[in-house]
Amino acid sequence: MPPLEPIRFLRKSVFVVLGGFVTINVVTTAVLGVYRFTTEEKRKKNGLACGGCRGKGFYICKVCKGNATIEWSPLYDPVCINPCLCPTCDGHRVQRCLNCLGKGYC
Repeated sequence: MPPLEPIRFLRKSVFVVLGGFVTINVVTTAVLGVYRFTTEEKRKKNGLACGGCRGKGFYICKVCKGNATIEWSPLYDPVCINPCLCPTCDGHRVQRCLNCLGKGYC
C-alpha cells in the first residue's frame, strides 16, 4: 500500500488554495458592487436631467415613430409592401435614450 500522507497533504493544500480563490472572488465582487452602487447614487443625486429624454430614460422610437412596425420591401420598385417588426425598438415602440443610456440623468 502506498503511503496516504502525501495525498492527504496535497488534497488539503488544493482545498486551501481553491477556497482562498473563491473567498477573494466573493469579497471582490461585493466590494465592487458597493462601490458601483455608491458612485451611481452620487451621480443620480448631483446629475442634471437628460435633455434628450427629459429625464425619463426612453423616448418614442424614431425609426417606426411609435408604430412598432415599418413598411419594407426587398425590391427597389415594390409590388407589395410588407409590414415588419421595427429592428430598433423590437416592437416595444420606445427606445432607450442614447444620450443618458436610459438612466435619465447626465
